[in-house]
Amino acid sequence: MQLLKFIQQPWHWSVSGLLIGLTVPVLLILGNKVFGISSSLRHICAACFPANITFFKYDWKKESWNLFFAAGILLGAFIAGHYLQDGQDTQVAAATRERLASYGIHDYRALLPPEIFSWQQLFTWKGLIFFVIGGFMIGFGTRYAGGCTSGHSIMGLSNLQWPSLVATVCFMAGGFASANLFIPLIFKWLH
Repeated sequence: MQLLKFIQQPWHWSVSGLLIGLTVPVLLILGNKVFGISSSLRHICAACFPANITFFKYDWKKESWNLFFAAGILLGAFIAGHYLQDGQDTQVAAATRERLASYGIHDYRALLPPEIFSWQQLFTWKGLIFFVIGGFMIGFGTRYAGGCTSGHSIMGLSNLQWPSLVATVCFMAGGFASANLFIPLIFKWLH
């Protein structure tokens, strides 16, 4: 029971950052594996839809470890979300709460605000913008950049790859622009 209470307490962000950062050398040492999550979708498509598409013509079985890695992430998230919550609302800074309140977000019981990310919002303008358009932009950006944030910002930077530095700077600039320019405009337009 003490271990469960220890796991359930709020942890400093640096703990997860350290563990994710240690994943890179472990993968390299264990078999020269590259850390990245977006490639899992490519492996799934290559395995499940063997079509005559050049992008999916490769030996996906050599990369099947990545599918187990991604499945472990999903399983860990499920366990943490359903069995390790302490029952308290997500801790959000006062200034952030004030800003989110101006967007109509007041529910902090979950990691994602249900005022945006819920089944009820799926077929509304918010759902169209955040789920459909946002999902498309993330997928397109991942493919255009040749990888996702974990692949570039964690693996690529640790290997001193110039394209990963450019991609990471663009990811950060896009995140700042979205949070400070686009999201306020979208919520202003929706209200």
